[in-house]
Amino acid sequence: MTTTRTSVHFSDLLRSEWTKFRSLRSTWWALLAMVVLSTGVSLLVGSSAGAQYGELSPAERLTWDPTALSLNSFFLGQLCISVLGILVVTSEYATGMIRTSLAAMPRRGTLLAAKTLVFAGVALVAGQLTTFLAFLAGQAMIGRSGEVPQASLGDPGVLVAVTGTGLYLAAIGLLAVALGTLTRATAGGLAVIVGVTLLVPAFGSTLPSWAQKAFQYWPSLGGPEVRNLHPTAEYPDAWQNLGGMTLGTAVVLTVAFVAFRRREV
Repeated sequence: MTTTRTSVHFSDLLRSEWTKFRSLRSTWWALLAMVVLSTGVSLLVGSSAGAQYGELSPAERLTWDPTALSLNSFFLGQLCISVLGILVVTSEYATGMIRTSLAAMPRRGTLLAAKTLVFAGVALVAGQLTTFLAFLAGQAMIGRSGEVPQASLGDPGVLVAVTGTGLYLAAIGLLAVALGTLTRATAGGLAVIVGVTLLVPAFGSTLPSWAQKAFQYWPSLGGPEVRNLHPTAEYPDAWQNLGGMTLGTAVVLTVAFVAFRRREV
């Protein structure tokens, strides 16, 4: 006897969200842009490593950090993953598909949880793939620059720095999902995330000293410091900053869940 299931399981939602996610052409363009741009920037930065190293004093050479040099391309990677995180939510509002999704799953929190979980899995894989490729590409170019010290994944702290930068990209992507949920508009979400990752840090140094202390956990300042093997005076504990940033992302996601459950479409 064949039984017909009338309820929708969470696994069904995950499959549905994954189907929607991979069917968007913008998904693959954003992921491709993240990998290509990050790797390309690492290649360019690595190609000039010889000239940079040659201009350093003996004291400065002691803190030469080829790992951070290769991972500085996170700057572009975070913008690409942010675009993708926002589109995961706002594309459904733009097409009106969100009404169909909510008709199939009226429990809004469960629907957003499935959407967020699917994106988190993709962001974790894409973030790690991007940082590993950027690191390897950067080190390959640094190795062509003569007597310039390189780094390898087996060196102390390097593997942690590479994986930590990948985690940072995934966390920024989840922050973008939350902002896309709150704004419900691609342009609005992009404006906020650009402000968070670029504009506010650029003008942060002009704020009073008491306000600058809050920047210790600002997403695009403290988080990516995990790529440095030589901690800076401003961010002596990179993992503490990445943890603070992750906590802040969790708070914004919580607010987004509450707003999504209470607002009309």
